[in-house]
Amino acid sequence: MPIPYPRLRLILIGFAALILIPTAIYWSFVARAGTLPPHAFTREDSGRPLVIAHQGGDGERPSNTLMAFSYAVELGADVLDLDIHSTSDGVLVVIHDDTVDRTTDGSGRIQDFTFADLQTLDAGYDWPTLAEESARTDRPYRGQGVTIPSLEQVFEAFPNERYGIEIKQREPSIVTPFCEMLRRFELTERTVVSSFHPETMLEFRAACPEVMSSLVEAEVRPFYFLSLFGMGDAYDSPAHALQVPLTARAFGLTLKIVRPSLIEAAHDKGMVVYPWTINSEAEMRQMLGYGVDGINTDYPARLLSIMNGGL
Repeated sequence: MPIPYPRLRLILIGFAALILIPTAIYWSFVARAGTLPPHAFTREDSGRPLVIAHQGGDGERPSNTLMAFSYAVELGADVLDLDIHSTSDGVLVVIHDDTVDRTTDGSGRIQDFTFADLQTLDAGYDWPTLAEESARTDRPYRGQGVTIPSLEQVFEAFPNERYGIEIKQREPSIVTPFCEMLRRFELTERTVVSSFHPETMLEFRAACPEVMSSLVEAEVRPFYFLSLFGMGDAYDSPAHALQVPLTARAFGLTLKIVRPSLIEAAHDKGMVVYPWTINSEAEMRQMLGYGVDGINTDYPARLLSIMNGGL
């Protein structure tokens, strides 16, 4: 039995609405979404991916120490990655965890120590601590005078390097003294800042708008799904850097985050892609093949050897 014309007309109008309304909404987002201009942080890039020494290269020297940063600079790493907290007397210090238990011979929260007290701890005591190094039983840097540095000490020792700095501490906020220190050392154009705490990241962007920042997870998520469907041009990015793991868990599934479509969509929006933490030779080669802008690794010597044709 044929569908009556008035009903057919309503059906066709309904189908048209299902297509046209989402399309109109999509293009309205595209029209509002801009492309970010290049940031000063990336101006020095030579076209090859940046070698980002994660915690200074935790697989090769004690994490977040002057020893690690010095070794990474000697190797030729492009960016020193580090993490910051504050002591009880307000000194910004460089360490990954919010306690000293995992990497030193001490115990307790960073915020409960004065800076002077932190200096009595051995920051090379338990190295190596990575899962990749679990078979090792030697402790080559124990008792070698390795300490937890202040952020100021790092900046004084390496004033001309580029930095990737993660704000680990949420409360009390350390955004203001951190921003002031970046400006004092004239590192605002040589630093990219990240945080897992959205409110901290928003506070930092407001306080230090001239510094390149990274998307937080809640900002990455919509961009990831838009890029999956070729709709990344509808995303209005609030930051220049996309620092993401290779995979992530969502909806009970393991999703592959870093893929060529994501990288292409990011580049179209003026963003750079720095995946973390890439430690195996196979993953390093894969990321280089994908055309990422930088690779964050615990093994900068390994990555540099691959990039220079050694492995």
